[in-house]
Amino acid sequence: MDNQRNLILAIVLSAIVLFGWTALSQRFFPPAKPPVTQIVGGKEVVVPNPNAGAVANGPAAIRDRAVVLKETPRIAIDTPKLAGSINLKGARIDDLVLKSYKETIAKDSPPIRLLSPDGSKDSYFAGFGWTGDGVEAPGPNSVWTADATMLTPAKPITLRWSNTHGQAFETVIAVDADYMFSVTQKLSNGGAAPVAARSYALVSRNGVSKDIGTWTNHTGPIGVFDGSANYKINFKDLDKSGAAGSRFGSTGGWLGFGDKYWLTALIPDPNAPVEAGFLSPSDQVYQAVYTGKPVIVAPGKAIAATQHFFAGAKEVRTLDRYEKTLGIAQFDKAIDWGWFYWFERPIFWVLDNIFRLVGNFGVAIILLTFVVRGLMFPIAQKQFKSMAGMRVVQPKMKELQERHKDDKPRLQQEMLKLYQEEKVNPLAGCLPIVIQIPVFYALYKVLMLTIEMRHQPFILWIRDLSAPDPLHILNLFGLLPFTPPAFLGIGVLALLLGFSMWLQFKLNPQPMDDSQKQIFSLMPWLMMFIMAPFAAGLLVYWITSNFLTIAQQAWLYSRHPGMKTPAVAVAKK
Repeated sequence: MDNQRNLILAIVLSAIVLFGWTALSQRFFPPAKPPVTQIVGGKEVVVPNPNAGAVANGPAAIRDRAVVLKETPRIAIDTPKLAGSINLKGARIDDLVLKSYKETIAKDSPPIRLLSPDGSKDSYFAGFGWTGDGVEAPGPNSVWTADATMLTPAKPITLRWSNTHGQAFETVIAVDADYMFSVTQKLSNGGAAPVAARSYALVSRNGVSKDIGTWTNHTGPIGVFDGSANYKINFKDLDKSGAAGSRFGSTGGWLGFGDKYWLTALIPDPNAPVEAGFLSPSDQVYQAVYTGKPVIVAPGKAIAATQHFFAGAKEVRTLDRYEKTLGIAQFDKAIDWGWFYWFERPIFWVLDNIFRLVGNFGVAIILLTFVVRGLMFPIAQKQFKSMAGMRVVQPKMKELQERHKDDKPRLQQEMLKLYQEEKVNPLAGCLPIVIQIPVFYALYKVLMLTIEMRHQPFILWIRDLSAPDPLHILNLFGLLPFTPPAFLGIGVLALLLGFSMWLQFKLNPQPMDDSQKQIFSLMPWLMMFIMAPFAAGLLVYWITSNFLTIAQQAWLYSRHPGMKTPAVAVAKK
């Protein structure tokens, strides 16, 4: 009867964990992005990625983008990583694609589109200008003139516009070989009276991010104000606040909109006091805006304001370099590293450097696992020693439980005394698992958030280690014409994970308690279901760690054969 009760209890607990995990993981461990490939009819097929860019356009656009781009005069943009154009009507940077990143892994896949002009669906653009009293400033319909036909890293362009009252406006735009624009605005007062003016910059986007914001990955409005990163505001907050928005005073800093892999950010002079904020002037239109300090410009005088505009991929090394060279406060926080920032950055650094050496990200994860397990080897030694000690004292523990089964406080006192006399720690065996938790979580965040891991292949059918294993068992590896739901999408890697955990538990000394035996026998297959929807890279790490643990156990057993003696045999002895 006791065995039946324990078995039923183990099954019920396993079911609670299995089904409850689905809801819990959505908050703490959102699933990886969809696989980039599927196995259909036994053949690999590239999956279209509707969320590839921060802004996607389709046949339902207000006007086709190609048509909109021809409606106004433009200056071409051509850099090693960017292509697009600047709209001379309104002096907007509103057409930009990222040459280095494609929507899918297909060879003929188009590049990621980041910015789109106003008038097309989900428009997304940056604008720079002036506002003030007593001055007629250029507006969104003002057409500027340019001194060149193309913007390149070697050739900045100068845009000019003048009003009928003697004020002349000049905007010099430069771009580097990566993703940073430098924008210098100049106002010259050739009129008879002084004017008050202040510079402004804005990023406007129509529609929310295609990447879903989660507890572990913020998408949407993001910025650093007076040295403090702000992840609290989201698109729903702006829908509620409308044109009033959320406003901040800051010296320097930056603000913009972040997606999972892409970022647009306005960056004022680090020493300039600005008024910044996010607002929603109309339905589904969101803006990040900052204005400089008002300045009186006397007749015959001029003022200038310099800022930067980032539009591109959130590459860790690129963000770090801009933070150092341009003095941009906490620019690396554009990636939502979260609470374990101090641990995730070293994990990324090690993984990225190994990858640069070996050229295969899956191999880099395996080598990282060797590094982690090597550092933990002394701790694992203590774990095995503790396991051996606990097995020796198990008969005495059983005796104490029988003797004091009706006196719980006395039982606890006697158990503690036993631990002290035998110099064993029942929690020591859990230490390696506890230490690996931050490593596992850090690797999870690195795989989920850093663009360096996007579309990184391993071997054979694994074409993206940041996505789940696409080769499912339940549809006979793609031979059956259906795709199992994520909950039942047991891939080859998940099966290897379950098998390696089962083998690891089999090598461990078997516990005396029957209910523990039953739980341990179910745990590997329970974890197989739980981990199936996670990124393939995580499973590669865990499988490698399991097999290294098995090798370490076999080595220790060869040196200490007595450790392998079952606890029941020890009790009988």
